[in-house]
Amino acid sequence: MINRKQFLQKMGGTAAAMTVAPFLNPENSEAVAKDLKQYSGSPDEIARNEDFWHTVQHAFTVDRSLINLNNGGVSPAPEMVQSAMKRHLDYMNEAPVYTMWRVLEPQKEAVRQRIAGNFGVDPEEIAITRNASEGLQICQFGFDLEEGDEVLTTTHDYPRMINTFKQRERREGIKLKQFSLPIPTEDDDEIVRLFEENITPNTKLILMCHIINITGQILPVNKVVNMAREKGIPVIVDGAHSYAHWDFDHSDLDCDYYATSLHKWLFAPIGSGMLYVKKDKIEDLWPLMAAPEQKSDDIRKFEEIGTHPIANFLAIAEALTFHQTIGPERKGARMKYLTDVWVDRVIDHEKFVLHTSRDPKYACGIATAQIKGIDSRDLSNYLWDEHHILVTPIMHTEFEGIRVTPNVYTTMEELDRFTMAMQKVIKNGL
Repeated sequence: MINRKQFLQKMGGTAAAMTVAPFLNPENSEAVAKDLKQYSGSPDEIARNEDFWHTVQHAFTVDRSLINLNNGGVSPAPEMVQSAMKRHLDYMNEAPVYTMWRVLEPQKEAVRQRIAGNFGVDPEEIAITRNASEGLQICQFGFDLEEGDEVLTTTHDYPRMINTFKQRERREGIKLKQFSLPIPTEDDDEIVRLFEENITPNTKLILMCHIINITGQILPVNKVVNMAREKGIPVIVDGAHSYAHWDFDHSDLDCDYYATSLHKWLFAPIGSGMLYVKKDKIEDLWPLMAAPEQKSDDIRKFEEIGTHPIANFLAIAEALTFHQTIGPERKGARMKYLTDVWVDRVIDHEKFVLHTSRDPKYACGIATAQIKGIDSRDLSNYLWDEHHILVTPIMHTEFEGIRVTPNVYTTMEELDRFTMAMQKVIKNGL
């Protein structure tokens, strides 16, 4: 098995050809791709090159009358992705029983191969889903658990995933155990220790985030997985916010179960996701919706969702092309740089509290911050009502703040307006 970097090197000319796929329209698509390819320098140098990112920004048709700093919820797709989806939708609608089922549906296999190549795994280990929640719930419901069995996760995991286990708790008598993490933390050993010390003889399953959605904390998945594997405990990895956010592939995680949304950091159509299950684990994991017995060891059993539009899934290919054209290393460096830009401008104020690490090993394009004495919901409302800036209020039992998630289309002028608004609140209140 080859990893993603080896896969792209092996593709050679094919990968190069993919970078000239349409960005905006047939008239200037090749020019845009050529513009991006002419820039050289390290990822950190490119991250600061506004000419490069000006070209990227114009691949999107976003509304510039507002400032969207909630890309962690769902990101807009570049025009090339939207155009591909619309093209597939139009063709599908001509005669769906033929165009959708006989022509377009088989093309999903090529998308599966490209996702697998990008993640560095076998295509027979990749299921295309509608979002991270679907992929994670396949895993959460897919394990046979008995009354009294424990599942372990943190108090910082995504509410829908916590509620999934709570439903199994009510229905089947399993036990959900949660523990708190330091906010932030920059100690892998401490994180592994917290997971390990909360394991009991009844622990049968662990759920962990790759990057925590409410704080932007990146966790050492590989180390936790290896610790749990030695104890015979499977680990489900919530990668909703990590895939295509910065440069990594499966070899960096070595996990058996991983689910993500592709409409966040990959910029794929809304309603697209990916589930990875290691090949020898597929047979023992039940699908969320029933599949025929002969598919018991087939990754496609997790895609038995009934009639659905295929256009969203096929347009993932265009999103992958866009992602590869930018370059995952340059993209990750840009995301961290954008966070550093706005944090640097307010970090020295005594009322400003950052709940996210500044170490690139432990954070990237998601950061959560608080202004002392200001309710974060009120701050979020103020930023929207007065400045048309979208952020996410985080009201957790252990902390509060606003989550700020810029994106590759975010301009420096937009960050200027955001930080000026924050400075005004810090100085004068609401």
